[in-house]
Amino acid sequence: MTTDKGIFIQNIYYMLSYAFQILKQEDYKQVAGEKFDKIHDLFAAILEKGISRQVKQGLYREYVPMQENLSVMRGKLNVNDTIAIRVQNRQQLACEYDEFSEDNLYNQILKVTIHRLIHANDVATAQKQKLKKLIVFFDRVRLIQPNHIQWRRLIYQRSNRNYELLLNICYLVLNGMLQTTDDGSYKLLSFSDEHMERLFERFILAYYKEHHKELHPSAPQIEWNLSIDPDQTMIQFLPKMKTDIVLTKGDKALIIDAKYYSKSMIENYDKATLRSAHLYQIFAYVKNLDKENTGNVSGLLLYAKTEDEVFPEVEPFVIGGNSIGARALDLNQDFPAIKLQLDAIAGSYFKHKQP
Repeated sequence: MTTDKGIFIQNIYYMLSYAFQILKQEDYKQVAGEKFDKIHDLFAAILEKGISRQVKQGLYREYVPMQENLSVMRGKLNVNDTIAIRVQNRQQLACEYDEFSEDNLYNQILKVTIHRLIHANDVATAQKQKLKKLIVFFDRVRLIQPNHIQWRRLIYQRSNRNYELLLNICYLVLNGMLQTTDDGSYKLLSFSDEHMERLFERFILAYYKEHHKELHPSAPQIEWNLSIDPDQTMIQFLPKMKTDIVLTKGDKALIIDAKYYSKSMIENYDKATLRSAHLYQIFAYVKNLDKENTGNVSGLLLYAKTEDEVFPEVEPFVIGGNSIGARALDLNQDFPAIKLQLDAIAGSYFKHKQP
């Protein structure tokens, strides 16, 4: 089965596997072999396996600030609140303390995502039944509203590293849901271009890191090649040039800018052309990285090929002494063929043998 953008759902799993290596562990192998009709059934299956694994190990706990009126002192005394309590002739103390609790943001996100999937009207019944067995382990975790989640507060370290994949899946689910107004159930929307582009970028970088270490894959920020002292300029107002993927070998470098659009090209006077903003962007990246104008830095606009009939396949051409090209990566085929495409890109720019 494919998504509405013409991508095999199974390939979404493989892309997630590269972006989040934990998916390659034993627990998730059964998911890899399943066939899914809808993208959210895949997400539900991944969550079910991952959360089951986490429940066996124990839900992540962290110290959570608590405020409570108690008859005995605990933690720190809130003087102003205690005075207010005594004015009411209540023999209690307003205490502030930290409790090592499961009721933290990480588990709250898991719970609300499970809850939404269970009540979604287009998730398979079998997936819902598995999730219902899991939500009982979150009885001490509050059910929060998704629009109150502060995603930037999430920090991953050794003690909660397994949550990174799960909460990224939760983000994709919760940001693709719309509450209906009739019976209180939920309808899942399409996997958005914004979500796919982020996954597309992360997948490509992770793929090259695993299979082409000799090209030192990275995603650096490029500094502006200013001809004057930056301390005397308005440099703070210049946009940051954060690359998606940079491959290097010897004195050569290839900057890959990953793009995901329903329509990769635009129509201009009945002629399909590259998006000018994309071309300007990759050109700026290339010229600012190639500070000595050696011509050894190349750029590639890599689009995800969707069901759009017109997609870019532009042989590299030279602009200002540097090679710039554009092509599409076809995601609507078996994954080994996708790997061959990525290997061919590396081979064509660096002229090394294919693995």
